Amino acid sequence: MWYACLAEPPPGAVATGLPMAKGRSLSEFQEAFPDEACCAAFLVRRRWPNGFVCPACAGRRAAALKSRAYTYECANCGRQTSITAGTAMHRTRLPLTTWFWAAHLMATHSNGMSARQLEDQLGVTYKTAWLLTQKLRRSMVDPDREPLEGVVEVDQAEIPFREGDAFFEPGSAGKIFIIGAVEVIDRDTNQPKPRRKHAKYLDTRSGRIRLAMIADNSAASIEAFVRANVKRGATLLTDGHASYPGLIDYRHDPRIVGTMAGHVVLPWIHRAFSLMKRWGLGTYHGLRRTHVDTYLNEFVFRYNRRFHRHVSFEALLGLAAHHAPASYWDIVKRDNPRKGVQTIRRTPRRRKTATGMRQDGAPPALGTDQNQPIKPVHPLHIDEPGTTG
Repeated sequence: MWYACLAEPPPGAVATGLPMAKGRSLSEFQEAFPDEACCAAFLVRRRWPNGFVCPACAGRRAAALKSRAYTYECANCGRQTSITAGTAMHRTRLPLTTWFWAAHLMATHSNGMSARQLEDQLGVTYKTAWLLTQKLRRSMVDPDREPLEGVVEVDQAEIPFREGDAFFEPGSAGKIFIIGAVEVIDRDTNQPKPRRKHAKYLDTRSGRIRLAMIADNSAASIEAFVRANVKRGATLLTDGHASYPGLIDYRHDPRIVGTMAGHVVLPWIHRAFSLMKRWGLGTYHGLRRTHVDTYLNEFVFRYNRRFHRHVSFEALLGLAAHHAPASYWDIVKRDNPRKGVQTIRRTPRRRKTATGMRQDGAPPALGTDQNQPIKPVHPLHIDEPGTTG
């Protein structure tokens, strides 16, 4: 076992591709990334596996600056680029070791890690832990991932969601429509194996999955999800919803559920739904509608890597090193008040005056005169001594 912060890889490691660190235990993780230098070396190898590339002019010659930590200056255009610039860690004030610890805990923990738990583990504030988890969740989606193919089960479900900070009560909670798709893999060949229509798919297992929130069960919402996540020509195993026949470039194999339980006809997608619901209630005590897509992406990331969870940490940081930066204001979908955008305040601002606290736009207090008369100024007589003060 070797790690990216070491000087040289073992013989034969380069020939098989980019080596990946394996943080299988806490002791191994601490040995691999004990300080900022090892974390920075790992990020450099992830971001520029074939050497430095300037984001401005694509130049490959650069010099490491001694005045700024982990920053390179392009020899062609002179642009200075940090190893975290343009990534999910863009303009971060946290140490790299904190980012690595957070990624390790979120990626390798079987049930995930909430912001409240991460706050206790890292010793940071809740707002910092929440922003850290949100940025890492947005890095769990690979922009170059391949669509699902072969035999794919597709179905819709409803999950409850929380409103505000109130205690979660399943009886009074609202509902979110979600849609999911899962690959059906044959156990003998470990490959998808389409069969004749209405044939039973026995001795199979689930492969990769995709989940997303939809506005409703309309044909437009379902077709948009299928075309974005399933490869053309794949076999769709569905419950016979009226929206699927419109997907003429797919092989449709409907399974009429009727009075039968849905998990009997479509077992793998309903197993994914069941695990996702239990995960949302157990780890986060119910999901919220605002950021539900990011939580679904986290579940998909962990589910698709369930057989090799020890490399999820490296995959997460590898994706984060190529992910577009998102600030706090981008995540909460509000305008940044520091960029000149007028902020709509819920209550008027109160200012301290000579007569006490006063709201903006409020009339002055009674008994006070804001227009004080100016005392007359006596002219100066330069010719007379002593009059110039």
